[in-house]
Amino acid sequence: MKAGFLEKLIERLGRIGPEEVQNYFLRLAQEKGFLETVFNAIQEGIIVTDSDGRITYLNDAACGLFGLEAADAIGKPLDERIQGLDWESLTQSGGPVSHDMEIFYPQNRFINFYIVPLVIEHRESVAGVADSGRVAVPISERGGLASTIPGKAEQVGHVMILRDITETRRTAQQTIESERLNALTLLAAGVAHEIGNPLNSLHIHLQLMQRSVQKLDGEAKAELEQSIDIARSEVNRLDSIVTQFLRAIRPSRPQLRPENLNTIVEEAVRFFMPEIQDRNIVVEQELRSDLPLLQLDRDQMKQAFYNVIKNSLEAMQRHGTLRIHTDLDDTHVFIRFVDTGSGMSAGNLSRVFEPYFTTKPSGTGLGLLIVRRVVREHGGELSIESSQGKGLTLTIRLPYIQKPVRMLEAGESKPQG
Repeated sequence: MKAGFLEKLIERLGRIGPEEVQNYFLRLAQEKGFLETVFNAIQEGIIVTDSDGRITYLNDAACGLFGLEAADAIGKPLDERIQGLDWESLTQSGGPVSHDMEIFYPQNRFINFYIVPLVIEHRESVAGVADSGRVAVPISERGGLASTIPGKAEQVGHVMILRDITETRRTAQQTIESERLNALTLLAAGVAHEIGNPLNSLHIHLQLMQRSVQKLDGEAKAELEQSIDIARSEVNRLDSIVTQFLRAIRPSRPQLRPENLNTIVEEAVRFFMPEIQDRNIVVEQELRSDLPLLQLDRDQMKQAFYNVIKNSLEAMQRHGTLRIHTDLDDTHVFIRFVDTGSGMSAGNLSRVFEPYFTTKPSGTGLGLLIVRRVVREHGGELSIESSQGKGLTLTIRLPYIQKPVRMLEAGESKPQG
């Protein structure tokens, strides 16, 4: 819309005829449609509110970010449509505000929003004659026109500009997590080394005791040999636990081979079948039969599925249903685990991949961290959706297409129509 058009229109309202009014309104409708088309084409979300915080306009990008329908949102309080947004405190400063927030519906995303007050300038001419024109501008752009001087300003609402910063935040989080994991790995290696030394010493002394026992006779010899066998068995078990812990926290490079993902899922479920039956839990498997073979490390992926299924069983305690579904799209295979357990709050969901964070009294806080690390080693990604008391859905995406581009033959062009 051309600068000054509304001012000129308002000035002339008392002097124009009905035909001109109709022409002006047609032009306003055309300009409005043009601006809406432009705003809906940009990727940033835009929300405009009145002075009471009620939504007067929002573009398609804003609707998509918050899962809103424009027709339902117009005229409603913004903090009612975006629950958790403290609109009053954000706008009480009277100036521009920039802030980040995390949203969980319809997708888990990080958003940066910029709020600026929207004011109407009542301007006066240089000669001091009152000008009936009013111009709505962001408060940061106030400064007067060349031929007028600023008069009284009236705040009529706010403009909220939204930018999706999910990838930036996740990249930063991955860097932090990588540093934490490196520190954790060093700590684990040190602890394992300190435990390994006394275990080796115990093993050597048990061998010495075994030799001394051979010189004995009778019932005492048999009792001591039994005790030594038990002690040796426990030493070996501790050694195995340390080895497995190191392998989990510092997994080796995957040994990739063509594998049937459904078969690995079925083996993981069979492993827990005694516990599943004991807890009276129903496991429903919907495994798509035409999945392509994937390049996987069978043992690592099975260990990842063990951790996911174990978490689901512990969340449901007794009874409940675990649904395991496999499917594919053009580039990825999906494995989705859906349980009917106690779910997870938004606060806990945001911390679920932190080392040693757990909501279980006896949990280690490493299970999902290990799952995600294994999945990423295979070029995949993991996502979790949950709400308190409504179960949890964990989805693993694994790529099966490794060709991001297609080379064209020389001279190949678009068919002529």
